[in-house]
Amino acid sequence: MIKITVSAVVNPTESKDKVFSALDRLFPEMDFDYEESSEYSGKFTGDSDIYALKNIHFQIREEEIIDTSRTRLNVGLSDDGLSTSFIISKQVASVGRLNYPAQEEPLGSININVTADNEGEMQRFFEWLTPPTEDGVPDFEMNIRDV
Repeated sequence: MIKITVSAVVNPTESKDKVFSALDRLFPEMDFDYEESSEYSGKFTGDSDIYALKNIHFQIREEEIIDTSRTRLNVGLSDDGLSTSFIISKQVASVGRLNYPAQEEPLGSININVTADNEGEMQRFFEWLTPPTEDGVPDFEMNIRDV
């Protein structure tokens, strides 16, 4: 089974509501918990299954960034092949768009961690979210139920 964990820090200079809104725009299927670390800061965290990434799947195709997304997944792939992680810009997410910053942003990014039970499952996840392409066009589209 694929497990998705999404988290984002709320800094003292940020609005908790705006950070939640950014998360909700990209992950409308996911429920988030908020843990305060001080009066003005904290962290949102949500756990779900692969269905939490349906909107990300759509955004990757809408913005024509399948190859970039596949690269980000590969960069974050663990040595054992059972997990991958990547970051998304909070600021860009606030307008419902998807952007992969080169590194953690000064105010923090949205962190996504994906874990699988085995390497085959992780490979199917990669093929569903970011299938191989030719000239930016997917060679095939996999059904989410086949992951």
